[in-house]
Amino acid sequence: MAASKTPAKTSGQTVLQREILGARRPSNYFWAAVTAVGGIGFFLAGVSSYLHTNLLPFSDLPAQLVFIPQGIAMGFYGLAAILLCTYLCLIIVWNVGSGYNKFDKEAKEAQIFRRGFPGENRKIDLRYPLKDLLAVRAEIKEGLNPKRSLYLKVKGKGNIPLTRVGQPISLADLENQGAELARFLQVPLEGL
Repeated sequence: MAASKTPAKTSGQTVLQREILGARRPSNYFWAAVTAVGGIGFFLAGVSSYLHTNLLPFSDLPAQLVFIPQGIAMGFYGLAAILLCTYLCLIIVWNVGSGYNKFDKEAKEAQIFRRGFPGENRKIDLRYPLKDLLAVRAEIKEGLNPKRSLYLKVKGKGNIPLTRVGQPISLADLENQGAELARFLQVPLEGL
């Protein structure tokens, strides 16, 4: 479920929390499966041309390929696809980019939490006092590579992204999320 479609959780109008979808998106599962199948097929075709033995059960063409240059090219493309598949599988397992935005009026604190790659900075946990929040800013850029995202304007820190990375959210969801957050925090909504 996309973060833009996830309803915000509120408890007594003092806490607003929105979950952020990370790398566990259907598109990443799809591309991991496609690159795995294609990569293994191309790699086996390259190895088949080198060994002059058919390693693919559904075709005898790879054993007939000339190893140089066709077999090497197919093996290289297969290996590249397998490496891409491995990367996609790892970011899905680690759920890179997932987290939440939490705004708590009782604690007078805004918390932006995200998961990253394993290591020293695996968990990114930013906390700001609510009094330092200046505005909620919407950025809309249309065209070939559209960008629609919300930012939190923080005194002395600049703009902190609130929406997920990847495909842009719809304009209606962007407006609703921005208006809801600005109303909750009692700060202006900029950029719309």
